Amino acid sequence: QVQLAESGGGLVQAGGSLRLSCVASPRTIGRVAMGWFRQAPGKERELVASISRGGGTTYYADSVKGRFTISRGDAVNTVYLQMNSLKPEDTAVYYCAVRDGVTLSASADYWGQGTQVTVAS
Repeated sequence: QVQLAESGGGLVQAGGSLRLSCVASPRTIGRVAMGWFRQAPGKERELVASISRGGGTTYYADSVKGRFTISRGDAVNTVYLQMNSLKPEDTAVYYCAVRDGVTLSASADYWGQGTQVTVAS
């Protein structure tokens, strides 16, 4: 069973920064595509950013382009989401997601528990 461990959420003032981290285990699952979804109250879950299995391809939602950066860590199946210039509309529960494929887009095979990000105005 694949497990995802997320960390890094919290409360921040508008214009501030947060860094989310996610580690997928066990390592024996091999390299997978990874990404972050978010869900705000009353809204559907949306893909925020993803990175391909090899790390060469990234995707960003239009609403976060230029502010968020997704990257893979040195350890196998570790992913980070650096969030800068945060806005109140970024407030949501952020979920780490993994797909056993080259890329991750609309769906995922495994999900983390979610971490709350709250941006105060």
